[in-house]
Amino acid sequence: MKDKALTDRAGLKEEGAAAKAALKTRSRMFRGLAGVFGRGNLVDETVLERLEIALLKGDVGLDVATEVLEHVRPWISRGSTSNADAVMSALQQELIRLASPLRGTLQVGGASPFVMLFAGVNGAGKTTTIGKLASMLKLRGHSVLLAAGDTFRAAAIEQLQMWGERIDVPVVAQQPGADGASVIYDSIESARARGVEVVLADTAGRLQANAGLMQELAKVKRVVAKFDSAAPQETVLVLDGCVGQNGISQVEAFSRDLGVTGLIVTKMDGSAKAGVLFSIAKRFELPVYFVGVGERVEDLQQFDPELFVRALVSP
Repeated sequence: MKDKALTDRAGLKEEGAAAKAALKTRSRMFRGLAGVFGRGNLVDETVLERLEIALLKGDVGLDVATEVLEHVRPWISRGSTSNADAVMSALQQELIRLASPLRGTLQVGGASPFVMLFAGVNGAGKTTTIGKLASMLKLRGHSVLLAAGDTFRAAAIEQLQMWGERIDVPVVAQQPGADGASVIYDSIESARARGVEVVLADTAGRLQANAGLMQELAKVKRVVAKFDSAAPQETVLVLDGCVGQNGISQVEAFSRDLGVTGLIVTKMDGSAKAGVLFSIAKRFELPVYFVGVGERVEDLQQFDPELFVRALVSP
């Protein structure tokens, strides 16, 4: 069925992707994990201090680090020494528990067309993410149309048009400086007229602290709703995985002003501070649909908390 959850995409290996992302982030999040536990297989209470430092360096946030340490502490305080494998297992289980609220699967279908509105700060990777997702949806048998709603940057329009040519999907665009809301509205009308199932709408990047630009983005959503009161069916915040705890304020602001329904975290193959995902899970009830782990089309991968944590804490 075309509206089936995007979980079994051909050629995409989620476990490999989680490991790929984690290998890149481990150097920040758990820098030298063997050093945290010291030599040999026995650990004592000095490990807690080293583990706290490693967690904070990984940008999990003080509240999350404290919660993790409280969970791990009993495994160390039961005696003067503890088995490192048991402590590692306890650490892994707690991190999985903390990351579990991020679990979510994108469901496409049930609307004609199904509209996804993408938002985020400048440079987060919205346009590239839209192109990758369009390719994925097309492979799943959906017809897709791209809306070049980022009219502030000529390069963004050209980039989306290049993606359209590359994966053979239509793109609705106007000249730079045009009203982005109008472009997206026209795109939805065009999709309905053509019988296209899914519209992926780009928007201009904006800093969450700029109240005027955030209100402008909210206007885009109101215009979309005039076409269909249920649209957009998904409002996705594209979050740069390298921003660390700043990601918290981004999720907070965009959720407040736009009603975000899900996240896609990009650049997890670089110097990403993966720990912020645990803080996001603790504060927001939002799923992470995908993570970007590279430049290739297939490097947009479904996020799995268990696979991700397991890769992070693996020796």
